[in-house]
Amino acid sequence: MNTESTALVLIEFQNDFTTEGGTLHGAVSEVMESTGMLTNARRALEASRAAGVTVIHSPIAFQEGYHEITSHPYGILKGVVDTSSFVKGSWGAEIVGDVAPADGDIVIEGKRGLDAFGSTNLDFILRSKGITTVVLAGFLTNCCVESTMRSAYEKGFEVLTLTDAVGATSQAEHDNAIQYDYPMFSKPTTVEEYVAALQGATVSADTSRGY
Repeated sequence: MNTESTALVLIEFQNDFTTEGGTLHGAVSEVMESTGMLTNARRALEASRAAGVTVIHSPIAFQEGYHEITSHPYGILKGVVDTSSFVKGSWGAEIVGDVAPADGDIVIEGKRGLDAFGSTNLDFILRSKGITTVVLAGFLTNCCVESTMRSAYEKGFEVLTLTDAVGATSQAEHDNAIQYDYPMFSKPTTVEEYVAALQGATVSADTSRGY
């Protein structure tokens, strides 16, 4: 792994998902607890910063009234509208403190749908920084994470998905996506494996510099 050409992309780690009182927290809390995803995501984030990996946060947010999308939403976006989730400027749309952006992190704007590439400048940022490896974590396992993963794969990036730092609305959906879909479009990886790879890359880099 080359840490200089790697980016960790954290998708929708926002209070409406992550935190008690969030509009959608009840739907994902069981899987979050089963995987320890928030703790794992924090570990991956800290290791990434220490290794010099680019950190990108990809929150989703809508103006009150959801004027950016159809007045007759269906599917997952209907669920967002019906629960009044991710309203711009609200507590629910804020990134949870456990993985809050720090100096040097990048927060992309404009995500209104499932794929983090779709309505943002994520692709431009990655390519302008020379990123070739994209590491994904976040919500939902089988929705926004998977949509972003598929796009990154098709755009030619090396894609790693952190299987214990993602969460879904049911264990069955979570497990199914990781078992059957993730291997088709990414390299499924645990946070422990990812952190070990970062540490190995850092040691190798230091050795080559004569440290």
